[in-house]
Amino acid sequence: MNFKKITFIVLSALLLFSCGQSSKNNNQDKTEKSDEIKKIDGDDKTDRDERPDRGERPERGEKRKYEVIPTAPGKATPLSAFDEFNPNSVTISFDGDEITIDSDGHPNHTTPYWQESDSLYIKPVVAIAQTPGRIGSHRDRSISLTVSASPGLAVKSTSTGLGPIGISVTGVPIFNDSEGPGRALEEKIAETFDYAGGHVGPSGYHYHSESMDVPENTLLSHDDKKLVGIMADGFLIYGRREMDDSYPSDLDESGGHTGATQHSNGEEFYHYHIINEYYFGNLIVLFGGDFKGSPNNIL
Repeated sequence: MNFKKITFIVLSALLLFSCGQSSKNNNQDKTEKSDEIKKIDGDDKTDRDERPDRGERPERGEKRKYEVIPTAPGKATPLSAFDEFNPNSVTISFDGDEITIDSDGHPNHTTPYWQESDSLYIKPVVAIAQTPGRIGSHRDRSISLTVSASPGLAVKSTSTGLGPIGISVTGVPIFNDSEGPGRALEEKIAETFDYAGGHVGPSGYHYHSESMDVPENTLLSHDDKKLVGIMADGFLIYGRREMDDSYPSDLDESGGHTGATQHSNGEEFYHYHIINEYYFGNLIVLFGGDFKGSPNNIL
C-alpha cells in the first residue's frame, strides 16, 4: 500500500468522524430546541387552564351524567313559577313528589338563529358573527328534566358539565360558562351571541349569558327580578334583582340564597339569581357556579 493511498484512507476516516459528530450535535440541538418548545407550550397551557375547576368534562356533543348526592330536606318549589314557562315549547308534568319539564328547545322570541322563513327571524342586532346552523334544523334537540318538587341543599356541591344544565322559561337549554372541553367563554365566542345571550352549537340553540337591553328584547330577564328558568338540581333561577328591585347581598358563590320571590307568597325557599358581575366586557353569564343541590340528568 503506497503513501498516497494510506493518506486518502486516513483523511476519509477523519471526514466521516467529523460529519458524524456534526450530525450528532445537530440532532442534540434539535432535541434541546424541541424540549424548549414543549416546555413553553406546557407553561402556556398551565396559564390558560387557571380557571374555575368544573370537574371532568365529556367530549363535545356528549352530556354529562351526574351522580345522586344526599340532600337535606327542602322547601316545595312554588308551583305558580311554572306558569311563566313558554306553553308552545314546554310541557310541565306533576307526579307525586316529582316535576318533569319537557321542551322542544324552541324559543318564543326573535333571533337571527331562526331560519329566515320563520316569522320570528330577525337580522342580527348585537351578534357580529354567527355559528353554523339554525333553529328548526337537524341540530334541534328536545330535552327533558325531572326534579324533586322539594329540592334540598346537597352535602357537597357539584360542578356543571358541558351541555344543558338547566331549562329556561322560553324552553331553551341553559349552558354554563364554557364553550367546549377546557375552553371558557371568550370574546370571540361572545360575538356570536344574539341579544338573548344564545347561539347554535352541535346540540342546538342554547343560552350562555343574560340577555341584552335592546328594544327587541321584550321577554327575557335583563337586570331585573324575572324568572329565568330552572336548574338541573331543581332550584329556580331568577334575574339579578330581588322582588323590591334591590340586589341580593347574601348570595353564595353559586348565586343562591334562601328568600321569598314573587311566586312564593312570602314563603322562603332556596333559589338562584344571576350574579351581578361582569364576566368580561358587558357579558354576564347565566350560571357559572356549581350546583348546590343534587343535579339530575337532562335527557
